Amino acid sequence: MRILGNLIWWLFGGLEAAIGYFTGSLALACTIVGIPVAWQTFKIGLLCLWPFGAEVCDTDSPTGCIRIPLNILWIIFGGLWAWFMHVVFGALLFITIIGIPFAKQHFKMAGLSLAPFGKDVTLNL
Repeated sequence: MRILGNLIWWLFGGLEAAIGYFTGSLALACTIVGIPVAWQTFKIGLLCLWPFGAEVCDTDSPTGCIRIPLNILWIIFGGLWAWFMHVVFGALLFITIIGIPFAKQHFKMAGLSLAPFGKDVTLNL
């Protein structure tokens, strides 16, 4: 069922969104300052590529309190727009019965795109 959900997701825009996140991640990785942000956009792109069967969990990395100011900067410089986009698409998909599983995936991505520092994506394929 996960494979079918991911294939339908790819056909109706998930693949293009993942390519967009990966392209943005590559552009951010060209600068030294953008490498931490590039890693976060790569995680969102990975979740956008395989949403069914993926889980977002908190990391146990010893980053300390640095993730709080990084998440604040993330929200200011584009995270709020990514969150808004996923919430709007999730709400539109939630209107139909067929779109409810896809809406849940958009809401999962919205949570990650609002504050990605300190979170990790695990794939259960």
